[in-house]
Amino acid sequence: MTQIILASGSASRRALLAGAGVEARSIKPNVDEEAAKRAMRADGLSVRDQAMQLAEMKAMKVSRSEPGLVIGGDQMLSLEGEGFDKPVDLEAAENHLRKLSGKAHTLETAIVIAENGEPVWRHLARPKLTVRTLSDDFIATYIETCGEALLTTVGAYQLESMGSQIFSQIEGDYFSILGLPLLPLLDYLRVRGLLTA
Repeated sequence: MTQIILASGSASRRALLAGAGVEARSIKPNVDEEAAKRAMRADGLSVRDQAMQLAEMKAMKVSRSEPGLVIGGDQMLSLEGEGFDKPVDLEAAENHLRKLSGKAHTLETAIVIAENGEPVWRHLARPKLTVRTLSDDFIATYIETCGEALLTTVGAYQLESMGSQIFSQIEGDYFSILGLPLLPLLDYLRVRGLLTA
């Protein structure tokens, strides 16, 4: 049986796969994402293309040394063409929330599957989320309540918990917002005979 590997240390991606009944090993790829992003931004790549290239880099890195299907994923937040990275501290998280307040943004959620060191499948989901206008009091309470957990997501929010209070509208599927376009991925695994059709 072909093994499935998740080229990620992301707990949420692992949980989504496990919840769907997909057995996958998790191997964190040794990729310098910050250096890669700097180079891509210097080359003028769009936020969407940056996410896709990072997902492919992760999948390829692990696939070169591990047999099976290797899933690489990346998610970047695009606000009016500006790419957001995960906040480095709570002050940066607060800045994220202030910038997002009252505006719509897109989550560029890319996934690439590699096999034998070559990409064999890719998918990009682009959920659009509209943040309601956030008061200073709400932002302060939200950061105090959620704390360091906010540093694990590009938008400094966690939709699966208190982050649901941030939005006035969401277009796109829940799984892609959490960082993994699960439904198209499951379809591909069925096509490959790794899940029962």
